[in-house]
Amino acid sequence: MNEPLSTIMTTELITISPQDNLGKAEELLTTRRIHHLPVVEGKKLVGLVTTYDLFKLTYSREEYKTVKVSEVMTAKLATLEPSDHIGTAAEIFLAHLFHAIPIVQGGELKGIVTTHDLLKYSFKKEYTSLPWTS
Repeated sequence: MNEPLSTIMTTELITISPQDNLGKAEELLTTRRIHHLPVVEGKKLVGLVTTYDLFKLTYSREEYKTVKVSEVMTAKLATLEPSDHIGTAAEIFLAHLFHAIPIVQGGELKGIVTTHDLLKYSFKKEYTSLPWTS
């Protein structure tokens, strides 16, 4: 748990702009089979949209075409840096009820760590000889 987050974070990110509509967000979340969609302006992280955010909305699918991501995204986010420890992310996940932490450096989005990444990391440490852990 003392290794840096850079060793487990996802760096090939699918992102969206705050000016994009919810229809695009839903399409990305569904077709890419992800649950967390960072919202960026350039490389700067400005928010996050999740599948849960869309689930709790009362807009019709037709209205998704006119509602901007900026209207529903979470803008106040917990973030960490690539050099922070994996254990720090674990502590945050245990203390709060969310499942992803954007990884930023100098205000720029560098990656994301999810509870799935943490579970995979722990599993691979314990079961190093299984064929699917490489």
